[in-house]
Amino acid sequence: MNRNQFTDVAQAFNINILGKGTQPMLFAHGYGCDQNMWRFMYPYFEEDYKIILFDYIGAGNSDLVAYSKEKYSSLHSYANDIISICEHLKLQDVIFVGHSVSAMIGLLASQKAPALFSKMILIGPSPCYINKDDYVGGFDSSSIDELLEALDSNYLGWSQSMAPVIMGNADRPQLGKELSNSFCNTDPEIAKNFARVTFLSDNREDLEKVTTPCLILQCSQDVIAPIEVGEYVANSVKNGTLKVLKATGHCPNLSAPEETATAIKDYLETSN
Repeated sequence: MNRNQFTDVAQAFNINILGKGTQPMLFAHGYGCDQNMWRFMYPYFEEDYKIILFDYIGAGNSDLVAYSKEKYSSLHSYANDIISICEHLKLQDVIFVGHSVSAMIGLLASQKAPALFSKMILIGPSPCYINKDDYVGGFDSSSIDELLEALDSNYLGWSQSMAPVIMGNADRPQLGKELSNSFCNTDPEIAKNFARVTFLSDNREDLEKVTTPCLILQCSQDVIAPIEVGEYVANSVKNGTLKVLKATGHCPNLSAPEETATAIKDYLETSN
């Protein structure tokens, strides 16, 4: 059952399939990024798995004509796209690897089509970025408002100043520069809308509905998703395992690919 109709799914999402194995690993990139952000990670899994890389509509080399602000005003539309990709490729027993906002997109997809997925690997997930009552999301509502206003008024300036902060690892400025370039290469109007959808989302109630086993990978320092958020996700899903990495920043797929890949491999080997 296709939830979204595309003339050519492979072309629309710029799908690339690699690897020598049969069990699929679907890598889903985060905000302002594309599949290139996985280039240091997926080689660790090529021998044993079927690697699927793609770009969300509006990102990378996806079909920008297929983007609609109205359609993509909710993370559910992105989750439907994940299901469309899996169904088009006739994937089964999928290991979903989602970075940042894609972690929540993947969990929503697993609720809609639980039979598709065997494991969820969530890197830096956050079900809600805003502090509410006793929940620690990392930001107060005024900070999120300011962030979105800065995006609206000067997207390129925001990208250049915020990307290094999000990346962390100030001793390796080339990483922050890469993330900044990725942000800047994204259509500003699409980026602004995706930011609003991402940072204003609240998926906390969805966590308890997740039945697929989850590995939560949490960086030891992360300005976007503090450790309290990782702990909250692990405690809220039915079958969650939390692994705190030595890595810092919000993008260990770029800054610490070996440690991140090793943690995923250990989990897959011990949880079967």
